[in-house]
Amino acid sequence: MKSSAPHIRNATVFNELVDWGAQPDMVEGQSHSTGRLLFKGPNNQPETGIWVCTPGRWRLSIPRDEFCHFVAGRATYTSDDGEVIEVEPGTAVTFLAGWTGECVVHETMRNIYMLA
Repeated sequence: MKSSAPHIRNATVFNELVDWGAQPDMVEGQSHSTGRLLFKGPNNQPETGIWVCTPGRWRLSIPRDEFCHFVAGRATYTSDDGEVIEVEPGTAVTFLAGWTGECVVHETMRNIYMLA
């Protein structure tokens, strides 16, 4: 988006999303992602946008610090060391670079994110 301050109005319900495909590293189900990139800086840092993901269970590894504000749906993130993070609308989480574990999406979730 070309703007001095990239923005999306009504980001919690904005539906002009792009197909981002099947979620990689699926363990169970068939999670599918859509989203909208808001901004990507030099060397892809920072990156911010909207991400929507349908139900399923998959492995993940966070490459860079990532802030997520969940505005719809429900999911459970479980780190490889056993910590459980339940997310629902209104939950804000910062996943630090190197975080690894699994995500189970129970209800299609929407996340406003920023990768540092």
